[in-house]
Amino acid sequence: MQFNKILIANRGEIAVRIIRACREMGIETVAVYSEADKDALHAKLADEAICIGPAKLSESYLSMERIISATIVSGAEAIHPGFGLLSENSRFAKLCEECNIIFIGPDSNVIAKLGDKQAARETMISAGVPVIPGGDHAVYDEKDAKETAKKVGYPVMIKAVLGGGGKGMRTAKDEEEFVKNFAIAQAEAKQSFGDDAMYIEHFITRPRHIEFQILADSYGNVIHLGERDCSIQRNHQKMIEEAPSAALSPELRQRMGETAVRAAKAAGYVNAGTIEFLLEQDGSFYFMEMNTRIQVEHPITEWITGIDLIKEQIRIADGKRLSYTQDQVKISGHAIEVRINAERPEENFLPCPGTITGLHLPGGKGVRIDSAIYSGYTIPPYYDSMIAKISVWAKNRREAIQKMQSALGEVIIEGVDTNVNYQYALLNHPDFLAGNIKRAPRWISQCGLEWFYRFLKEPRRLFKRYFIDDMGIVKLVWKYRSL
Repeated sequence: MQFNKILIANRGEIAVRIIRACREMGIETVAVYSEADKDALHAKLADEAICIGPAKLSESYLSMERIISATIVSGAEAIHPGFGLLSENSRFAKLCEECNIIFIGPDSNVIAKLGDKQAARETMISAGVPVIPGGDHAVYDEKDAKETAKKVGYPVMIKAVLGGGGKGMRTAKDEEEFVKNFAIAQAEAKQSFGDDAMYIEHFITRPRHIEFQILADSYGNVIHLGERDCSIQRNHQKMIEEAPSAALSPELRQRMGETAVRAAKAAGYVNAGTIEFLLEQDGSFYFMEMNTRIQVEHPITEWITGIDLIKEQIRIADGKRLSYTQDQVKISGHAIEVRINAERPEENFLPCPGTITGLHLPGGKGVRIDSAIYSGYTIPPYYDSMIAKISVWAKNRREAIQKMQSALGEVIIEGVDTNVNYQYALLNHPDFLAGNIKRAPRWISQCGLEWFYRFLKEPRRLFKRYFIDDMGIVKLVWKYRSL
């Protein structure tokens, strides 16, 4: 059997992405939209579109009852939650199960178990997966939290037990900072997820954020599709992602991939998911969390494997076996993704909603755009500021960086401010260009000599970067100084 109709319980570019995948599979789609999204692209592209309430998230995209009602009224057999919103809400998945609606994702018990950071830790420990040292229970009040932080050892990371996306997360280097940040993180968790349970774990300084994409069917088959390096972040929000990671050797990649598969099997996981690790410079890695949904950055995994993750999600939910074995998964080339947000980086990344008056997005071989914007579209002020994702593929990392630099240089978005120039600057930063960079010892960094340390490690590349290239720029400036 194949689904005849799927409702997409999301908005923006991911809703458009799912609609297009369904269209290619011959599946009808139902979009839901708020009053603020009446002109949104996903509402225009779907076969049916149902308004589910006003702009406020709690009365539209987070209203389980209204989404379930829209599903029943439309006759859709399944719901694809996308990412964010209700995608990792176990109560919503449970409600779907009770209404005989297929939730395209893991079952509610697995979501609940992996969404609870303490339960997830216990599951991973039982499977022999290394975890970050942390507390042995959720904390709700400051006194208990302080005692847990002392046991774990400063610096610590304060995390909301439920939720993700960087919300309800703060670090603290000592008790004084802990008291202040615990209250802030807990309030944020309560507001974002409706739960104030917090978790305390040791904070690993200067790690890499490495995540492994996994696919699992209901027949016990689990595979991984390689890793994504998501180390470039701001306030725990990913900004640039790439695959594969420049930091992993083939041996380490195999070891981490096998660990990710073992983790998914231990959790009884079915559908697409992501195992997130923190990688230290000595090659040690620790389980951080598992995301029980499709990821924002899934396009770069699709680039390097040729596997359509959305279609695989739908097939698995429809009761089919995995289309691939682990031996059939081949990593080819290098892919990079950047997130384009309507915001002002120079004003502390202030969101910048408004009407797009002019638009040109890049194209060409090896360039992919995931977006839901168009010329004349008004970006509403109520939702996430991400308006597009640009991803590129090339045969190696150097060429992928060059292709992304070229693509960003073509972007024209008029009418609103964006972070395009900021992303371009990040892409050209020496640390990013270096990839698997060996950082200087802390005492060298504190003396301001990290540049010299890097020069000793990579003299040929950095001599060209700092002297030949820069002197070339100086000569050009001098040549045209009078123009």
